[in-house]
Amino acid sequence: MAILKTENLTYCYSTGTPFEVTALDNANIEIDDGELVAVIGHTGSGKSTLIQHFNGLLKPTSGKVLVDGKDIWESKASLREARFKVGLCFQYPEYQLFEETSYKDIAFGPKNMKLSEEEIDRRVRKAAEFVGVTDDMLERSPFDLSGGEKRRVAIAGVMAMEPKILILDEPTSGLDPKGRDKILGLIKEYRQETGSTVMIVSHSMEDVAKIATKVLVMNSSKVMSYDTVDETYKRADEIMQMGLDVPQITKIFMGLHEKGFPVRTNIYTVEQGIEEIKRIRGQVNGL
Repeated sequence: MAILKTENLTYCYSTGTPFEVTALDNANIEIDDGELVAVIGHTGSGKSTLIQHFNGLLKPTSGKVLVDGKDIWESKASLREARFKVGLCFQYPEYQLFEETSYKDIAFGPKNMKLSEEEIDRRVRKAAEFVGVTDDMLERSPFDLSGGEKRRVAIAGVMAMEPKILILDEPTSGLDPKGRDKILGLIKEYRQETGSTVMIVSHSMEDVAKIATKVLVMNSSKVMSYDTVDETYKRADEIMQMGLDVPQITKIFMGLHEKGFPVRTNIYTVEQGIEEIKRIRGQVNGL
């Protein structure tokens, strides 16, 4: 059974006014437990609206959202349960830090879960250790930390709730390449160690290629596709027409293919590119 499912999910902003806009149009999605799903799409495609439905921040205009097979809007109890099962980390989460110390910020979610002080402390320290937040950083104000360190504290705050589904909206926005790789590595490691379902919203097709197992493509408020990374990149032409950019290595192989070279176009990492060149050379040498 899918851990996260939508049935004919539709959401309209400013319903009943001249400014009514359909941000999600009849979205049907089934996400299996343990997947690392990347959600991609151009600005205004419906990505952020979609993920805000998964823990009840937005209520569907029509349709359903099911977590663990249960409609999250069935009752107040099911809505509360969903908000603890689905952890959502917004874009630039460091702007949401507000406590006196990083420890208190990470502990905020677990405290709202009415856990014991011992359990709260265990979760805070476990999450902090996982993302590389030291004991010294825990006792400092989050506002004294670097941008990358703040991002890790904010993500640790969601991880400390130990959600079954972790959702991160543009987790690498504004970070330098080193900081971006660090965050992506942490996300991949988190999913491998916990077995949790992870979903990231991203504009970067290169980031997607590095860590995702499935890709959900949104276009003009609709679900365009939901498939493996490999199958998604076979549709690189369509993706670029939507206004998204594919990795440079993909463009190179698409160009080679257009010039008549018998190469695959669903190449999205340098390592895959090297193997493809070796394959073609092997074919040539075998003639």
